[in-house]
Order: sequence, then C-alpha cells, then structure tokens
Amino acid sequence: MSDIILHHYPTSPFAEKVRAILGFKKLAWKSVMIPVIMPKPDMIALTGGYRRTPVMQIGADIYCDTALIADVLERIAPAPSLYPAPFAGMAGTLSQWADTTLFWTAIAYAFQPAGIQDMFAHLTPEQIKAFGADRAAMRAGAPRMAVAEATGNLAEYLRRLEDMLADGKPFLLGRQPTIADFSVYHPLWYVHNAKAVAGILDAAPKLSAWLGRMEAIGHHQFDKMSAEQALAVANDSTPATTDGFPFIDTHGVALGDRVAIMPTDYALDPVEGELTLATQNEFAIRRSDERAGTVAVHFPRLGFQLKKI
Repeated sequence: MSDIILHHYPTSPFAEKVRAILGFKKLAWKSVMIPVIMPKPDMIALTGGYRRTPVMQIGADIYCDTALIADVLERIAPAPSLYPAPFAGMAGTLSQWADTTLFWTAIAYAFQPAGIQDMFAHLTPEQIKAFGADRAAMRAGAPRMAVAEATGNLAEYLRRLEDMLADGKPFLLGRQPTIADFSVYHPLWYVHNAKAVAGILDAAPKLSAWLGRMEAIGHHQFDKMSAEQALAVANDSTPATTDGFPFIDTHGVALGDRVAIMPTDYALDPVEGELTLATQNEFAIRRSDERAGTVAVHFPRLGFQLKKI
C-alpha cells in the first residue's frame, strides 16, 4: 500500500481527529502542511475544489471528510476497531452528532473575544481579518450561533457527556475508544486550547480526565512531506480499482456519468468528474489535473450531495 498522506495544519480540530485516529491505530503517515485559509493551490490540484481540512491521500486516491477517512483507516487497520460490536451503530450516530452539532457549538463558544485573542495572539490584525473573511465565505452567509446560546448549549452537552462517564468507564461507550470518542474529542480539544475560555470544562471533571486520556493517544509516527512530493506521488500512481463494489443509485445516474459533488452544509465548492463509485456510504469520481494527474476523489454519502451534469 502507498503511504498515508495527511494534508492538514496543526490547529485544525478535524485534522486533530484524524491524527488521533492514526495514533490509535499505530499507523505511520506523511504530513503535508497546507494553508489555513484560501488559496490552497496544491491541495485543490488534488481535490478539484474541495477545500476543507484535512484531506487524506493514498497514491492517486484522495479522501475528503473525516467520516470517510475514518472508514478508510478502519479498512486498512481493522484492529483496534473504531466501530466495535455491539456499539457500532451507537458510536456512528454519536460521532455524527459530535462532528456537526457539538462542533459548531464549540466553535461558536471558542470564538468569543477572549478566545479569539488567546488563540490568534500570534497573528496580525490583517491576518485575523483575512481568517474571518475566509471562514465567512465558507459558511456561505449562514449565521453563527451567538455566544450566549453557545455557552448554554455547550454547558448542557458537557453535562450529558459527563454523565456518560459516570459509571467509571474510561471512554464514552466502554473500555476502549470508538469513533464517538474521536469525534467528541476534537471540538473539546479546540475549546481546551482556547485557554482564556477553557474554564467551562472544569464543571465536568470526568470528561476532563477523559480528554487527557484522548490526548495521550498521540499521533504515532509521521514524517514531513512537501506538497510537491505529494503531487508527484499522485502523478506517479493509479487510482485503486473500484471493480466489485456494489452500485447503489438514488440519483438516476450511471457509472461513467459526469457529476458534481459538494457538501450540503458549508464550503459548497463542487468537484466535477466521472462517477466511478456509488456505494451505501461512499461516492468517488475520477478527474484529471495537469499537476496531480488522474486521481479519484472520494466523499461520504452523508453530508454530501451529488448532481448529474
């Protein structure tokens, strides 16, 4: 198998989710640093327009969204499992809630003035303004939750999560972490790192101890790789075969049709290409780029929309 290449930046909460999963599964990986804000020309050459962080690359296969990335890493290294029986359904459902509702609540809470001053103290006012404009463009005009609501909602979510650990379990669903732990972890990791406002976690001591256990998993072994090297890997590789995978059509399309895929919530940048995979939980399209060559870009079904061109 080709190297696992993660395109990310250090302060991205979703990237921290994947880094922790790589640590949990003891998988070696390559680290490619990407810009925090657009433009991201090297990554876009691989994805065709998808701009969220992180993106995982294996040869000429490009995987978007951490839900799908987690599934792919589970296929590569089934043990220890992110989806252990009999908790697979519960873990997946809790994970989806954490990646959406909990994440946006945590972000709105952390992005109050004291949190912003703490997290972005190393940036100039111009850089902070550019970051804000970039994230506003990603939200496509959708309003952000007010700090008052975020504070109250986050406090309630923390109480519920604290209750899940009340019986002495070291992790949310039992003795070992599941995908639910990694999805709950990354928004709270972000709040924890916003030191000026992280005191809200003090009301949940069991959850704070759990957060320490999650951080202790680490990121395992990784080496730095340049964006140019990652593009060369894609150019020298061929996308993995999709023969034998079941084709599930809910859009009136066929394999080989030209389609566009984009998220349903924010960062609505469509990626166009030839449909090569449509399974129960995954889409893939084939596209070509003068720098990356021919690549397959993969998306999860949940949270994404497909349209025939």
